[in-house]
Amino acid sequence: MECYLGIDVGAASAKLAVVGRDGGLIDSVYLRTGGQPAAAIGHGLAEMAGRLPPQARVCGSGTTGSARHLAAALAGADIVKNEITCHAVAAVRCLPDVSTVIDIGGQDSKLIIIRRGQVVDFAMNTVCAAGTGSFLDQQAQRLAVGIEGLGPLALASKRPVTISGRCAVFAESDMIHKQQSGHRTEDIVYGLCLALVRNYLADVGPGKELVPPVLFVGGVAFNQGMVRAFHETLGVAVTVPHHHEVVGAMGAALLAQERVAASGDGSRFRGFAVASSRFQSSSFECRACPARCQVSQLFQDGRVLARWGGLCRIWEESTSQVGVT
Repeated sequence: MECYLGIDVGAASAKLAVVGRDGGLIDSVYLRTGGQPAAAIGHGLAEMAGRLPPQARVCGSGTTGSARHLAAALAGADIVKNEITCHAVAAVRCLPDVSTVIDIGGQDSKLIIIRRGQVVDFAMNTVCAAGTGSFLDQQAQRLAVGIEGLGPLALASKRPVTISGRCAVFAESDMIHKQQSGHRTEDIVYGLCLALVRNYLADVGPGKELVPPVLFVGGVAFNQGMVRAFHETLGVAVTVPHHHEVVGAMGAALLAQERVAASGDGSRFRGFAVASSRFQSSSFECRACPARCQVSQLFQDGRVLARWGGLCRIWEESTSQVGVT
């Protein structure tokens, strides 16, 4: 059974997706990185290997996310692509006439504008945690409701309170003040969802034409309170696709399929057995020029497997044949 693997590793989670020859999703894995992306990739590969049928044969692999170069070195990627490209490819696959893609992850948020199946504009916010999954996690723990409990609470709200959402610190202070003033927890939680939506639109939305169909992807789309807040704020229907949390990985897998078919070469995928290998990582400052780049390097069993991170490519090994963008 011919299939293709995509790996999306961000600040908070690692996602793996396997698609078939027809581009349909076969299986996926979603797990937290816990600050150790290499270990998370290994765990994800091991779990995926145990879930795929014996006849499955990975014919290509792609990586994306903030740790895409690390994932490419570990797994052996045929293509390395940025998150905007991968999310757009998968979004069009999920909803062919999609015009607006809202993506909120653990540490950043993205807005992708698509017209006739092509990306025409995008914006990213990687500066402030307000409005991202990590901030919602933090508030869920503080309220002792768990991240899964935020959505149902927000949906129960009848009179949401106004929360200052432009800064994570101010938003938390405002929530505490509202609690101490006697407001209901569900109204505070949904007020927070509305504040995060306002913050998102203020950061990545200016100058962008957000028209339907609207697709909401990323881990935060699990929160139905955020879905409701986007729907009420934008005044249009907001679609959350199945497997929305692994859309980036799906896009990487679909692009890997295209790359392998176009090149005619065999895949660089190193196999699921790499999950049991021992990897170590380190970094050093390159002194070849005044730029003083911080170069990352990955070792497998004491041997240099790959290097990346410089403005030029003089230190790169192993991944030099990968299409990096």
